[in-house]
Amino acid sequence: MRSVVDSLKQTVSDACRILAAHGVVEGILGHVSVRVDDSHLLVRTRGPRERGLRQTEVADIRLVDLDGEGDELGEWRVPNELPIHTEVLRARPSVGAVVHAHPPAMLLCGLAGLPLRPVYGAFDIPGMRLAAGGVPVYPRSVLIRRRDLAQEMLAAMGERPVCLLRGHGVTVTGATVEEAVVRTIALETLARVTVELHRLGTKVPDVSNADLAELPDLGAGFNTDAQWRALVAEVSGG
Repeated sequence: MRSVVDSLKQTVSDACRILAAHGVVEGILGHVSVRVDDSHLLVRTRGPRERGLRQTEVADIRLVDLDGEGDELGEWRVPNELPIHTEVLRARPSVGAVVHAHPPAMLLCGLAGLPLRPVYGAFDIPGMRLAAGGVPVYPRSVLIRRRDLAQEMLAAMGERPVCLLRGHGVTVTGATVEEAVVRTIALETLARVTVELHRLGTKVPDVSNADLAELPDLGAGFNTDAQWRALVAEVSGG
């Protein structure tokens, strides 16, 4: 069990540095978690010598229960918005990991009321499919630091794996940390394209049904695993 937990800590640490490297999180804002069992999760905590998500270390990833308590905490503090993670994990047994981030383009889309539509296809098929399924919006700009607020967010999220938090950021889920991180980056890429198209005043239709039918599911081995290895290599210099 200990070796599994240690491996997951490394994965969460890598995830935080990857998100920072891709401009999805900045400074000390944002966090990643992964389910360990039905009552525990690993989460990126705030350390006594906090240096931001780009400099996340394995020591910053701590094991806590769904109430945010744990013997590992010591001088580390759980995020104020831990309920985002714990309420998602409580409500959705199929979710293994949660990303909460403040991506700049996603923020702009939410504030400007720009819907994330499937405007491209083969450029990024998984990102396009997320948009085609719909990206729900939680309309409040509050700090989600209580369970009732997290439950409101979940109600807005419905059955979707993602939710844009207007004036705030985004919550993204996945079966694994790798899937949640790749989804987050894909959404921010789509949001950047959406903002630029709006700036240019260009009206772009959704991908046609005929083109959708031609776009294959390349599978998790390519969509997630291969992308994750490349992302880790970027931040590790390997």
